[in-house]
Amino acid sequence: MTDPDIPPERVVHQTTINNAPARKGGGTGLAFLVGGLLVAVVVIAWLVFAGGRAPVPETPDLNVDITVPTPRLPEVPDRPAPPELPRPSEPPQVAAPEPKA
Repeated sequence: MTDPDIPPERVVHQTTINNAPARKGGGTGLAFLVGGLLVAVVVIAWLVFAGGRAPVPETPDLNVDITVPTPRLPEVPDRPAPPELPRPSEPPQVAAPEPKA
């Protein structure tokens, strides 16, 4: 146990705090400004060289020939004539009954 009458040894703690200097954010704003100026120069150049309108593409040649030869069936031998079938018989004729007098 420690003796309460003896003063404790003196302990010195040292803490070093390094504060970085504050950074200025002017680089981002400058980048947006330069980008905006670049876009403005490109738009002005397009208006000057294109006359203010988009170039019209050349009209393609639409004259197309689509004629094709008429398809033909292959040459086949003639079919034989169908066989002669007997004619069906006539239905029976029943005499009509005579009226009774």
